[in-house]
Amino acid sequence: MSKPIEEPQEAPSLRGRGVLVVDDEDGMRELLGIVLENEGYRVFPARDGSSALDLFQREKDHIDLVIQDLKMPGMDGVDLLRKIKETSSELPVIIITAFSTWDSAVEAMRLGAYDYLRKPFDTEVIRSVVNRAIEQRLIFSSSPESLRGELSYKSEIIGNNPLMQGVFEMIKRIAPTDSTVLIQGESGTGKELAARAIHYRSYRRNKVFLSANCSAFTESLLESELFGHIRGAFTGAIENKQGLFQAAHQGTLFLDEVADMSLTTQVKILRVLEERKVSPVGSTRAEPIDVRIIAATNKDIEAEVKEGSFREDLYYRLNVIPLTLPPLRDRKDDIPLLAGYFLAKYSRQMRKCVTNLSAQARSALLEYDWPGNVRELENIIQRHVALAGGACIETIQIQRHAAPAAIKLASPLADELRIPDAGIELEDLLENFEKAHILEALKKTNGNLTNAAKLLGMSYRSIRYRVKKLGIKEAIRA
Repeated sequence: MSKPIEEPQEAPSLRGRGVLVVDDEDGMRELLGIVLENEGYRVFPARDGSSALDLFQREKDHIDLVIQDLKMPGMDGVDLLRKIKETSSELPVIIITAFSTWDSAVEAMRLGAYDYLRKPFDTEVIRSVVNRAIEQRLIFSSSPESLRGELSYKSEIIGNNPLMQGVFEMIKRIAPTDSTVLIQGESGTGKELAARAIHYRSYRRNKVFLSANCSAFTESLLESELFGHIRGAFTGAIENKQGLFQAAHQGTLFLDEVADMSLTTQVKILRVLEERKVSPVGSTRAEPIDVRIIAATNKDIEAEVKEGSFREDLYYRLNVIPLTLPPLRDRKDDIPLLAGYFLAKYSRQMRKCVTNLSAQARSALLEYDWPGNVRELENIIQRHVALAGGACIETIQIQRHAAPAAIKLASPLADELRIPDAGIELEDLLENFEKAHILEALKKTNGNLTNAAKLLGMSYRSIRYRVKKLGIKEAIRA
């Protein structure tokens, strides 16, 4: 028998928690007061930055959240945010403003704001953001010191877009359950962050969170990593090894890129999910496990099931609760918040003071389609912070996923190319070239996207994206 898990910990009560509301508009203070008091919060109202700071200093032991305007007479919102953060760095602060600009959004996030909302906002949105912020603060304060770094930096996803609000609401609803979750989304959308957010809001939050990238190992090594092995099970197995299923006892195991597992490994994972027991490689003894499973993939897993590369029974076992993360190109209004957060993160790490982006840099970020999603945005901000010579990033250079170099290598006519005096439409030429090669690959593979991607040296995600962009879906086998 497995050791019974500790009694589930009750989620900290939000009722009676204090919220400092700072706004020079009487109507806005009254509206927020009504909304928050209906939620059970205790509201501390202030009409300007100076009185808010005085009130905060007197009542800070009873304040769990600050909601503040940005444009106020006297001490403005940025100065108030800065002074509050100097006193209580972990206190969540939500910025609300009718004058939303890139500069203010980036500066607010750089100084550590929890969120940034533009007036007018839906009352349901403010309820959701406030509840999520205070819940995170209470989980943080009630958790062991050793976990607080994880909670601060690895369990939160940033975004105000309605698609992301839906994700946050789903995480809140499914976290207290023990059901298996399947997270789907393109590479770089934050699937592991979502998994961590689920874990740290569950009753298993004070237990371990472990992750395994199923595409990073060969079949035999993955099985050893997940199930463990006994001494002598195979060449090189000189001692017993505990697998991740056992190591994650009473915690959460995150299986990333689960669609990349071999069919043989899928059978073994299915057995573990059905029996809640695991047999180390080389052993005939099954050991009970108590672990929550969260899986993720960047592939169209239903298409993988239809093609026979992923077991249908395992899919249904994993897909008890589905969660889909939107690509960054579908929520570009979140880019200022993300840019500000990453500016703060890497300025702090590199001991630099990079505080803003020029108009050109902002345009470059907004016009790009972000095939690499939030991870690509983070890498670009990190690189430009490292190279910045001043407080402002003047230009953004993005290494776009174009194919001129590949075309030169692939075309036997490359050395004979001539550009006529009248010029050419290079983008149209490249698009036609790309489209022709993808169509040819699909023709050779009878419309099979996976095999066509292999022929072209592309990932499945990349070819799926290009097929959609080029409008050639009709060539794909149903």
